[in-house]
Amino acid sequence: MKRILFTTMLAAVLLVAGCGQSGGKTEEPAMNHGDSHGSSNSESSGQHEGHGDNSGSEEGVTSNAQALFSYSNDSVKPNEDFVVKIRIQAPDGEPYDAFETVHEKKMHLIIVSKDLSYFSHIHPDYEGGGQFSITTSLPAAGEYKWIADFKLEGGSALNRSEWMTVQGNAPALKPIEPDEQLVKTVDGKQVTLSIDHLMANMELSLKFQIADAGTKEPISNLQPYLGAVGHVVVLSEDAEQYLHVHPTEELSSGPDASFMTTFPHSGVYKIWGQFQQDGKVFTVPFVVKVP
Repeated sequence: MKRILFTTMLAAVLLVAGCGQSGGKTEEPAMNHGDSHGSSNSESSGQHEGHGDNSGSEEGVTSNAQALFSYSNDSVKPNEDFVVKIRIQAPDGEPYDAFETVHEKKMHLIIVSKDLSYFSHIHPDYEGGGQFSITTSLPAAGEYKWIADFKLEGGSALNRSEWMTVQGNAPALKPIEPDEQLVKTVDGKQVTLSIDHLMANMELSLKFQIADAGTKEPISNLQPYLGAVGHVVVLSEDAEQYLHVHPTEELSSGPDASFMTTFPHSGVYKIWGQFQQDGKVFTVPFVVKVP
């Protein structure tokens, strides 16, 4: 009798267990099929490379950020002050309003002439509502490219650009020719640039050595410029490939300042190194041909 009762109970348990397995649907974990947004829209210009950032990519929803440039003067003329406003917004027109501070600024604005003979690195004020503003002027007629360099909160580094024209008779474009020697004298400083292995698509070191142009003595009292020993901006000769590079040792005071970067393609590039001594920023340009 006990054996019959035990067998009956065991069968009931097995029946209930079988119903529990087949009566419901087992769901796989949900997959997040997010889009991978690149820098392919017309407002983007090449790459941005920041110290410690995964800056070759624009990940997440913030990668579709747009920049709208507007100017206070309908017709901008040489050496005439005007206001440029830059509004950072989503494709639906809603402004982005949370920006990270990168090297002491919410936005770095790079301005270059078409032949790269003119270079300016300025910092617009943030007015709120996604809008930045600054008053500036340009020295001659011709085409100029504005590159707005910024980082949205929680996103990766971005840059957005636009060409504009200063009215008047533009001077002839200067050829962008590689330097035979990477030694320049600027504001009483002799600056030597050395590159460990100049090649496209390979990480390399840019090393600036700074000395007094008269005495040739190494300069070791550089002051921090925007929180670092220096900054380097690189543009391809057509101004389409853009790199903003920060030093590997930010607290260095000279005479050496080293940077790591990667040239994305072969071709001619212009490099601007920016440093500060005695409260004055000096900019040193070099042109190289990347094989």
